[in-house]
Amino acid sequence: MANNVDDSPDALCTIGEGDCVVLKRGDIFKAAQIQKNRKVIFEKQWFFLDNAVGELYGTAFEVASGGTLQPKKPKLTESITEVREAGTDNRNIVDDGTSQKLTRDDIETLKGQGLKGQDIVQQLVENSSSFRDKTEFAQEKYIKKKKKKYENTVTILKPSTRILAQMYHGREPGKICHLRYDSLAQMLTLGNIHAGSKVIVFETCAGLVLGAVMERMGGHGSVIQMYPGGGPVRAATDSFGFPKHFLHTLHDFPLCKVQPLLAGRLSPDAQEPDAPPQPNPEGRSQESGGGDSTVEKMESEMERETDDREKRREDKAQERKMKNEEKRKKQLAVAALLQPRNADGLVIASRLHPCPVLLALLKFMAPSRPFVVYSQYREPLIECYTKLREQGGTINLQLTETWLRHYQVLPNRTHPVLLMSGGGGYILSGTTVMAGPPKPTPPQSAEEPSPKRIKLQEADG
Repeated sequence: MANNVDDSPDALCTIGEGDCVVLKRGDIFKAAQIQKNRKVIFEKQWFFLDNAVGELYGTAFEVASGGTLQPKKPKLTESITEVREAGTDNRNIVDDGTSQKLTRDDIETLKGQGLKGQDIVQQLVENSSSFRDKTEFAQEKYIKKKKKKYENTVTILKPSTRILAQMYHGREPGKICHLRYDSLAQMLTLGNIHAGSKVIVFETCAGLVLGAVMERMGGHGSVIQMYPGGGPVRAATDSFGFPKHFLHTLHDFPLCKVQPLLAGRLSPDAQEPDAPPQPNPEGRSQESGGGDSTVEKMESEMERETDDREKRREDKAQERKMKNEEKRKKQLAVAALLQPRNADGLVIASRLHPCPVLLALLKFMAPSRPFVVYSQYREPLIECYTKLREQGGTINLQLTETWLRHYQVLPNRTHPVLLMSGGGGYILSGTTVMAGPPKPTPPQSAEEPSPKRIKLQEADG
């Protein structure tokens, strides 16, 4: 994780050793860290990031021979984009695989000769018998496809919420519960995440939502991460490369301790039992056919091994005890933060059922504070909506579905992109209020007749 000492604008925009970066090629992203002599494999190609140190973020690099990176020099004119002959339509073009004269072996030979991707694409265009018969649009599409395949260009970007959300959604959407970056942006807005606030986060999205909240807060305030299981997962959070003062605002608290904390009976962690004692080798019967000196030597070696084993066991037990004590102190410190029940925001994005978690964590929030819950499916949020309406204490409940569509904007061919995400999940948002005492209903005596009954008796008399 990067720890920049110089916080000047030039230093923040310059790639440094140890920085967390994002590699980009086309629409493919990958998180990496700048380390000397470390081989990085990206899109079936390996290279070193040593030469990127000192360059600006957003610089495009070409992968040279030996895996070294060289900044790509901008070209004002390219031979491929010159005016060339084009056909009127593609009806007479047959894709039978014989239009390209260059074989795969020829292309590998050109690569071995040191030709760059631009020159290889130029050779493919010149040796294609059907290129001139294609329309102008088809020619541009062909060149774009070949550039993507043969140009060894890598762009190094500075990590951000949008870039990392695109990376995870494109490569491993299941790890972030199929959370799209537009849904994440709506969550940050509906949750009113800002600097100086106290926010409770419960998520199982590899730390992406947690990192987005920390980035929005800018290292000011406090973030309390609730986690299930043995410990928090922060793989995506580490990819942001936050400085140290950001991490000082981050706290974690186990979800299993929430109910004891609400009940006021949070007890220190029980000490883990020590390992069972191992059988003493000295108690074993020794039979030796040699002299007394051999037996004494063996006994001394066994005693020495036993003492070393006992010492290692005691060291491990002491180390475990110190870790448990440190963990208990941290949990008590976080419990002190939660005890006033004045949190400014609540963000939930989990593959677990959010209803019990939401109802429990809402008790730590101050009145007139926003909360937001994300789920990939609608039914869990409908149950949350119903429960909140029944118990009260919240207003302005809204259940929405996020939807996003990309458009290709080009001359004479602007249209929606054919391949797009089918859904971005569902978001439940609302605001907490101070719930008043329930109004007592006046008891009605069973012996007193109703007014309607009295009138009927008078009419009969």
